[in-house]
Amino acid sequence: MIPPQTIDKIFSAAKIEEVVQDYVPLKKRGANLIGLCPFHSERTGSFTVSPSKGIFKCFGCGESGNAVGFVMKIDNCSYADALRTLAKKYHIEIEERQLTPEEQQHQDDREAMFAVNEWANKWFQDQLWNTPDGQAIGLAYFRERGLQDTTIRKFGLGFSPNKGSALTDAAHKAGYIDKYLTNDPDTLIGCGVCGRNEKGELYDRFRDRVMFPIFTTSGKTVAFAGRIMRKKFDKDGNELHVGKYVNSPGSTIYSKTNELYGMFQAKQQIARKNLCYLVEGQMDVLSMHQAGIENVVASGGTALTQPQVRLIKRFTTNITVLYDGDPAGIHAAIRGIDMFLSEGFFVKVVLLPEGEDPDSYARTHDAAEFIEYIEQHQQDFIRFKAQFSWEQAQNDPARRSELTHDLVESISLIPDEITRFEYIRDCAALLHTSEEMLTRAVGQQRRERRKNATEAYNAQRREQERSAILSSGTAAPQTNTTPAADASAQPAPPAKTAMTKTEQNIRNLTQLLVRYGERPYVSFPNGTTISVGAFLLQELAKDSVDITLPVDKRIFEEFQAHQNDEGFVAERFFTFHPDQQINALACDLIADRYQLSTIFSKVAISENVVQQVEQRSEQDLLNELVPQLLCELKLSLVDERIADVQKLLRNTSHDDTQSLQLLSQLNALQSVKRDICKYLGNRMR
Repeated sequence: MIPPQTIDKIFSAAKIEEVVQDYVPLKKRGANLIGLCPFHSERTGSFTVSPSKGIFKCFGCGESGNAVGFVMKIDNCSYADALRTLAKKYHIEIEERQLTPEEQQHQDDREAMFAVNEWANKWFQDQLWNTPDGQAIGLAYFRERGLQDTTIRKFGLGFSPNKGSALTDAAHKAGYIDKYLTNDPDTLIGCGVCGRNEKGELYDRFRDRVMFPIFTTSGKTVAFAGRIMRKKFDKDGNELHVGKYVNSPGSTIYSKTNELYGMFQAKQQIARKNLCYLVEGQMDVLSMHQAGIENVVASGGTALTQPQVRLIKRFTTNITVLYDGDPAGIHAAIRGIDMFLSEGFFVKVVLLPEGEDPDSYARTHDAAEFIEYIEQHQQDFIRFKAQFSWEQAQNDPARRSELTHDLVESISLIPDEITRFEYIRDCAALLHTSEEMLTRAVGQQRRERRKNATEAYNAQRREQERSAILSSGTAAPQTNTTPAADASAQPAPPAKTAMTKTEQNIRNLTQLLVRYGERPYVSFPNGTTISVGAFLLQELAKDSVDITLPVDKRIFEEFQAHQNDEGFVAERFFTFHPDQQINALACDLIADRYQLSTIFSKVAISENVVQQVEQRSEQDLLNELVPQLLCELKLSLVDERIADVQKLLRNTSHDDTQSLQLLSQLNALQSVKRDICKYLGNRMR
């Protein structure tokens, strides 16, 4: 494990705004920075970064955390891996302590796989530049395709020779073991740069191919695509049908549905220009980069996926899709675009001249000429689709109806109502139909999608509850199962279980503890002070209050254990706590635009008290707020107990002795409640 002092050094060095801006474009707004949330779909930025607090918070989906938590979520990695990523970014050396066997194995697997990929990437490049076959075959191929040496080196292109085990032998010599060179489809361990034949012998997966390494957004080599350069024949001279590309298999560090070719090299220009060009193949990306158009990525010849769309959305919501001008290119341009629409993108389509693709056009035109062509020929996707549908089916009513339904489906995915209306109006004119008819059809599509999303979400929740009952033998808590109102139709995020009044009062105390735990509180008439957190712990223990929220309970326990540590500051301690649930809740509470005046607004006090809040010192406010929140908690606990006793009374109406005992308890509880209410009432004056 990473020593605590090293973790402290990483947290001190890692600036939240610098870490987030590696992934999300941010704009200055007052003391904070604002951007589009990378964790959910939104059109208006609600993702807030606070440099002064060192945290991020999305006020749309509720995600929050510190720099380490952000890296964990965005890269889908462990706490230790996130720390290592930040240590590397800030050039901090890590000397780790002993890990548990499971932790060590997990870390070893990931590090070994990345190490194999990095080594293989360098080996492929060495083969390209420093071997006769690499220069005569691989390098000659790239140059024949018009690539300059600077472009070849920038993208780390390489070559795998036509030798059955050249890479395998070199990897063994370098000390890499079969477990990480191959790939286990069950555990997803291993990079798969090697395969096994029927005899169990290793062979090079990418032999006789030029190599395109695939990088994560942070620049790690995560996979490879190997392209065949020439036809293959058997010993009788018959052509073999060999796939043009061989790709790395899926593993614990790589999923092709999550990556886009060229994103690492393009991300800064995409964010700077607020525009992304999407093409199909690796050569399209390389040629456009070389021509001077660097804000371009490729889908790699596969159907687009939602994670890929959201990867682009980290940097822009403007996408221009470039495809060949032949019918196949037109159909390719249409496929997958609906995902962009549902994510709120502004989508344009450019069809290149017949016989051209982005690669060939970029090799014969410079950036200015290419961009000029794009600007003159780009079409809004919905209008392009409507026009294309009409031209393809104007003499075939059945086909025209089918394509109109398809167009309605695309329009219904657009989240913004005004944008939908504009498209309906334009498409009605293009299709020679009525706006009213299209409006009704779009509305019906959206209602059906909302219904389906609701049913799917409720089915998922019922299954979760059923599993909880089977595993625990008790009923699972009920949750709000209504998905987002605008279901264009993304599945709703998991609903949070509603808090009881007592739980909300406990959460208010937790917020106070995290933000002000070490601050002094005047607790005695003679002026003796005690910290806010110590006083809360003292009062909760005196009344035997059980903190029922698990994470809140751990926060109070951690405060009790560490409150006397030298230099202890509750906000920093909990915000950067190694327990991810604790620091996530702490960041959430701190990011909740936390002011003492807002806490006053959560409890029962009069308006004239609220109006005085801003005019008083923070210390005075603390001295009032601490007992106020404790009384609110005690009142809710008494109310719960009164309700329990009343329920028992209803069920014991024929047992006079027990009824008298319960009535006595009820009178005592109501007396306590009157005293608390009297105290609170005096504070409202």
